[in-house]
Amino acid sequence: MAFDVSLGQYYEGKSLIHKLDPRTKLIYVIMFMVSIFVAKSIYAFALLSVVVLLTVIFSRVPIRTILRGLKPLIVIVAFTAILNIFWTKAESDPLWQWKFITIYKEGLINAGLLALRIILLLVETTLFLSYTTTPIELTDGIESLLAPLKLIKLPVHEFAMLMTIALRFIPTLTDETSKIMNAQKARGADFSSGGLIKRAKALIPIIIPLFVSSFRRADELATAMECRCYRGGEGRTRMKKLKFKVKDVFGWLFSIALLAGVILMNIFLAEYGYMI
Repeated sequence: MAFDVSLGQYYEGKSLIHKLDPRTKLIYVIMFMVSIFVAKSIYAFALLSVVVLLTVIFSRVPIRTILRGLKPLIVIVAFTAILNIFWTKAESDPLWQWKFITIYKEGLINAGLLALRIILLLVETTLFLSYTTTPIELTDGIESLLAPLKLIKLPVHEFAMLMTIALRFIPTLTDETSKIMNAQKARGADFSSGGLIKRAKALIPIIIPLFVSSFRRADELATAMECRCYRGGEGRTRMKKLKFKVKDVFGWLFSIALLAGVILMNIFLAEYGYMI
């Protein structure tokens, strides 16, 4: 079993999305998340799908890179969709029934829209907060947006740094897991045969070295930050100051228009399409 995860990695480029202010990206992602969870009609999902497709085009991030980042999550998405098929109840006639298992047309539609919702959310958030935004920009953006919380003595800078480091270390830990598994396989370990309990026990030689490696990397990172005289956000300056530009204003307006469009589609196009 090999891992090929690009989540948390920055893809260097000079696209329009790369040049947006990180605060604009964060606000847009929040608005997109609200929009996608508010969406109820098929037309609203079609609008969100077009927006995500345009984002992929304008970001100039290769589709292969995006799909590679989604590959480890496909199993979770499929499992969630399948559960939704079996648990959805409807008043219409069932499409298929066997003992206590009943599948309705509404269940299939809901499962498809649920899978689409998760995939669209993952693609859009990773494009804006990972592939097109460096960890430093993301930290500065989060800290700037949460700056008002400093008035109540909350450690905003430390919180932003913590989130950024956690996101950045996802591909590092995934790569470390793959190396440990390959090393254990070279010693004769078998992770694919046997029952569920046997497979779970086989993961112990992976989990323990992974924890040890994680704590070692955390200690090395802390030492490196101390050697560079890192003391948190107090008195800290930035090499690049964040400034809103005209394109950022359009980004804010677009995020508001997207949410408004989804809400209007739910209200006025409900009778012309399927609603969940």
